[in-house]
Amino acid sequence: MVTVKHLSIYSSLSLAVLLILGCMRESQAGVVEDFNHVERCKDSLYMGTPPRGYLLSNFLKKLCQRYEDKPRFVTLYDPHKHIPVYSAYTFKKSDGEKRVDFPWMFEPQLASEKGSSNMEPFPQSSSHMHMNFEDSQAVLEDYADVVQYERGHLNPDEHQADPLDKASTYTLTNVVPQIREFNIGPWAEHEDLIRKRLNNYCRGKAYVVTGVTTSGNMIRRDNLDRVAIPEYMWSAYCCTDYDQNAPYFLRYKFPVFGAYGLNDRVNNHLVEVPVKNLEKFLRGRMDVDKNFQIFYNDCVPDS
Repeated sequence: MVTVKHLSIYSSLSLAVLLILGCMRESQAGVVEDFNHVERCKDSLYMGTPPRGYLLSNFLKKLCQRYEDKPRFVTLYDPHKHIPVYSAYTFKKSDGEKRVDFPWMFEPQLASEKGSSNMEPFPQSSSHMHMNFEDSQAVLEDYADVVQYERGHLNPDEHQADPLDKASTYTLTNVVPQIREFNIGPWAEHEDLIRKRLNNYCRGKAYVVTGVTTSGNMIRRDNLDRVAIPEYMWSAYCCTDYDQNAPYFLRYKFPVFGAYGLNDRVNNHLVEVPVKNLEKFLRGRMDVDKNFQIFYNDCVPDS
């Protein structure tokens, strides 16, 4: 005979099974509710904490960027503007070699919850295949006829060392339209500057967050607004274990520093600033509240 006690046990067991299954699904997910609940995805974030203070966050998608069944970095993605708001990653010491032979990929779970949790290469066949997911994200056709723009990485392959980590940066959910002159000039120079600085003077793990501001300009295709064009690009790094004997002109840029630049043909040099100044600059140009903060506790370690 099944008693109330038995039913209670069954209910508890059922709940436990559901929780386990839910955790398993979450640990495999590409689109997630919270970066902290995903296996190792929070490792891309200083103290496991994403930038805080974003408004309208319910409309934005948190991507645990998985490639070959391993989380590589995280992205906050805008499925309406079809661009990343920011990507956050751990910097890996590298020689700066840039790989260009990786296929461009997309995020299946932005299109369907039943999609693969791994980023996947775009289908080789005709564009009608892309129509299945172009409502939720940018596709290759969006960048096909806009020669003035380059696909600018937020997490650049030059800041990664492992070939699979490099490959994972080639997803359209990690790039934005950058004016060509800005992409190959000031932005590329800044990426290399930061690579050399962290290579030489960061002794521990370095965390980087790179993002955008927008002002309404869009790439259009077939008379539709398709991809938002950033007005400003910004980036900041956090490295709490650094070389205390670094030259002063570099030492004051540790443990944390930031930069921003105008995504344009002219007046596009990168301005390096303390992270507090960067946050103040961004508050006036993004949908964030007064508590907007890029790194937990501004990258000041708990004593």
